[in-house]
Amino acid sequence: MRYYLYAFTAILAVASLSANGRAGEDSATKSPYAVWSAGPSSDPGYFPIAVWLQDPRNAASYKRAGINLYVGLWKGPTEGQLTALKAAGMPVICEQNAVGLAHRDDSTIVGWMHGDEPDNAQEVVDRKNGRRSYGPPIPPSRIVDDYAKLRAQDPTRPIMLNLGQGVANDAWKGRGPQGKLDDYLTYTRGGDIVSFDVYPVAGLDRPDGAEFLWYVPKGVDRLFKWTDGKKIIWNCIECTHIGDAKTKATPHQVRAEVWMALVHGSRGLIYFVHQFQPKFNEHALLDDPEMLAAVTALNRQIHELAPVLDSPRVVSGGVVQSSVADVPIDLMVKRANGSTYVFAVGMRNKPAQGSFELRDLPGDGRAEVLGEGRTIDVRDGRFRDDFAAYDVHLYRITPAEAK
Repeated sequence: MRYYLYAFTAILAVASLSANGRAGEDSATKSPYAVWSAGPSSDPGYFPIAVWLQDPRNAASYKRAGINLYVGLWKGPTEGQLTALKAAGMPVICEQNAVGLAHRDDSTIVGWMHGDEPDNAQEVVDRKNGRRSYGPPIPPSRIVDDYAKLRAQDPTRPIMLNLGQGVANDAWKGRGPQGKLDDYLTYTRGGDIVSFDVYPVAGLDRPDGAEFLWYVPKGVDRLFKWTDGKKIIWNCIECTHIGDAKTKATPHQVRAEVWMALVHGSRGLIYFVHQFQPKFNEHALLDDPEMLAAVTALNRQIHELAPVLDSPRVVSGGVVQSSVADVPIDLMVKRANGSTYVFAVGMRNKPAQGSFELRDLPGDGRAEVLGEGRTIDVRDGRFRDDFAAYDVHLYRITPAEAK
C-alpha cells in the first residue's frame, strides 16, 4: 500500500501450498472478534470486506459495492472524518492519534493500526537539503513495542498490522538490504490482525505478473505459519492499474485472487483501489464500471456465504486431483445447514480438470455450482469438473435423501 506515498513522492520501488486442511484451524464456530468488546462485529456471518485509505465522503458508494469497513484515514482520524463515517454507518480501523483516543466510546472505531508496511525500506529526508531517499525497514522489535503501547491505551479493540509484498515475494527488493525473511517471525507478534499486500498483475513490475496470482495464497499460508495459527489473517486485493499504466487484473483474476485467499484461510479482505498511472485517481474502482460491477457481485456472494465461511473448516474433508501436474486445484470443505460446501480454485493460468473425492459424505447427492446455474451428480462422494485458467467453482452438495 506504500503506493499512496509513492504517488506524492513520485518514487516507485523498483508452488502454491495445499489448502485441503490446516491443522488446528476452525475447531469451533466462534467469531475471532468476540474477545474485543469494541472490535469488529462478532455476529455470526459477519465477514470484513474493507477498502484502503479512502475519503469518508465516498463511504455510501462503497457500501453499495459490499464494502463494510474502512482501513486507514489520510492524516487521520480527524473529527470530520469520524463524523462522516458515523453518518454513513461505516466502521473504521485507524491510527491511534489524540482524536482517535478521544473517541474510545465511539463504536465507529473498531480497531487500531500501525503505520503501513513497516517491513519495507522507509523514506528518509535529508534535513540539510530536503532530498528523499530510502533507509532500512522499521526494526521488528519496535513494532512489538509499539503494539504493547497501543494495547495499553485501549485493550478493547484489536491492533492491525499490514505488511508489504515481501511476505510472499522473495524477489522483492523494497525491504532494503537490511530486511530479512526471518524478521517476519517478530513483526507478526506486533498485531492481533496481521495482513499483507501483494498485487501480482499490477504491482510486481514484471510483464508476466498474471502468472503469479498464487503469491496471494502463498502470503496467507506464510502468515499462518509465522503466527502458528494464533493470529487473525487478512490480505489486500488489487483491482486497478495501481502504478502500471498498461496492465491491471481482470475481474476474473480479481475473483481468483479473492477465493485463493479465502480457501487458504484469510478472514478478511482489503481492496486497494488507488491508481497512479496513467493518472492519479484515489477511488479508481468507483470510476471503473466493469470492475465495480464485478467486485460488487463478488462481495455480495461472499456476504451471502459468510455464515459458511465463518463455520468450522472440515479438516481433511476432501481431496482433489488435477489432470495437469503443474496446475494444482486447491479446495476448502465446510458443512453448514445440512449441506457440504466445497470451495475450489484453479491455482495457475492454465486449464485443468479436477477429480474430487469427499470424505464422510452420506450417500450420493448433487452439487449445485453456486452462481453458475448448473449442477453435477455426486456418486460415492466423487465428482469431476473442468477449470479454465484461474477458475473458481463453489459447490453446495446436498445428499440425495435431503432433496
